[in-house]
Amino acid sequence: MAGPIIAGPAVRTGGVGGGCSVGLDVGGTKILGVLLAPDGRVVRTLRRPTVHGPDGVVAGVVEMVRALLEPDGTAPGALTGVGIGVPGLVDPVSGSVQHAVNLGIGDEPFPLAGRVAQALGVAGVRVDNDLNVAALGAAHLLPEADVDLAYLALGTGLAAGVVLNGTLRRGAAGAAGEIGHVPVDPAGPWCACGQRGCLETFASGSAIASRRPSRDGTPAPAQLLADADAGDAGAVAVRDEFFDAVASAVQLLALTYDVERVVIGGGVAALGEPLLAGVRAALAERAGRSAFVASLGITDRVALSPADVPVAAVGAALVGRREVL
Repeated sequence: MAGPIIAGPAVRTGGVGGGCSVGLDVGGTKILGVLLAPDGRVVRTLRRPTVHGPDGVVAGVVEMVRALLEPDGTAPGALTGVGIGVPGLVDPVSGSVQHAVNLGIGDEPFPLAGRVAQALGVAGVRVDNDLNVAALGAAHLLPEADVDLAYLALGTGLAAGVVLNGTLRRGAAGAAGEIGHVPVDPAGPWCACGQRGCLETFASGSAIASRRPSRDGTPAPAQLLADADAGDAGAVAVRDEFFDAVASAVQLLALTYDVERVVIGGGVAALGEPLLAGVRAALAERAGRSAFVASLGITDRVALSPADVPVAAVGAALVGRREVL
């Protein structure tokens, strides 16, 4: 039913003892999983393709949990918990998911936590939104302790997860961090949300693809940077406008939440250091024009998400062991 499991890099490796937790980041194409030791070490990471539909998602999650435990002969019942990060509308209290269209889960609430708990024979299964768990994972992996952080996900769309004082900030309607749908240009492109000129229409992978479509299957952001590096004046203009739009997203998060770190992740973050350098340059330019912006030191607050660690899966493991709310 599912493809072969692909082992990922282990981080701060060590043996498996009692009290471990499993975290899973379930996306539209792949599941990333980690086994987290009680002291926070990432013992093992795995990756496998996503199986779509409610039953498929349950089966894929259950198989991943068992695969993460199999090398040590550990039973699921020995875990302190299992955490699952998924896109869509999540009720973290009931563990239900709806509107996760990329997973084949529709409008009706689907009791994902309960179904997985029943299949594994464990009680401690919790579910949260993928951005929330990514923010928790990024905060956990930072060398600084107790840092306020926003995880800015640049993918097909744009949104953020926010951790303040070690606690997720969900907001009154669960929309904290949905900055992609803040209108920034009344004459800008129409957004899928029904508004015009949303930040997402300028600072996302789909924003790049709409202006510079891929020619040969290469991801549009990577092709844009390659064309710009080759001296294509049109690509340079689009690249610089994109970096400036991402800088706007970083500045918005810094001004709204006054977080110590804005960590850039998501698919577009695969651009790596050129993306970070471009965004920092755009922020520095703004600081050069405004003493107020310069005083905030926003340029020094932005960083890239670790490329070799599935941060959302790490955050899901923390959710699974009930360290966070």
